[in-house]
Amino acid sequence: MSHILAGLFDSHSDYKKLESDLENSGFENSDYIVYLNNASHNSQYLASVTVNDINQIDLARNAFIENAALKSYLFENMSIKEANYDTIKKYIDARNRAEIHNSPDIKIKTSSDGMNSEVKF
Repeated sequence: MSHILAGLFDSHSDYKKLESDLENSGFENSDYIVYLNNASHNSQYLASVTVNDINQIDLARNAFIENAALKSYLFENMSIKEANYDTIKKYIDARNRAEIHNSPDIKIKTSSDGMNSEVKF
């Protein structure tokens, strides 16, 4: 079964260039979907690509990186028919909530001299 590689892109990234790069990498027009927000021309957008093997995953990831992808997500055993915007967004939101984010550095103060049998004056 095929997999879906989804990517979140910054607003300054040109989705037409992404489409061109994907097609130049060997993907057909029917292998990918670009989800645009019609409300604003300067908003982030999402794209998903059908990938079948490691080579295609690398090709799609390289196209994503070249087009300023903020983050990419691989969804296994999903077809392009199942990759509608609401489903992809729901899975991305669930993964982001489950991700363990870095916490600020925590310093634990320990005493250098604890209780011992020595008596100090």
